[in-house]
Amino acid sequence: MTQDTQHPEGEDGTLAGFRKSIDNIDAALVHMLAERFRITQAVGAYKAKATLPPADPAREKAQIARLRRLAEESELDPEFTEKFLRFIIDEVIRHHEQARAAD
Repeated sequence: MTQDTQHPEGEDGTLAGFRKSIDNIDAALVHMLAERFRITQAVGAYKAKATLPPADPAREKAQIARLRRLAEESELDPEFTEKFLRFIIDEVIRHHEQARAAD
């Protein structure tokens, strides 16, 4: 492998570049998730005030189907995508249940 002269002795510059890109993507994911949860917390507060149920199974099903298709188009494992989305949805529902209990 070619060593980049800008990196300390023995460090693979190519690998370091890949890792820097991964770190940037991870940071973007964290920021996007934080924004998503800010919005879903507002949704939870609204649902609590409007006495709407914390979960919306029809929307969840539609979202999972839509994002599975998007994953396939993006050459990402749709099973992984669904598991990841289900984890997020379950956490959102938990927050909505807490908002409902607090209202």
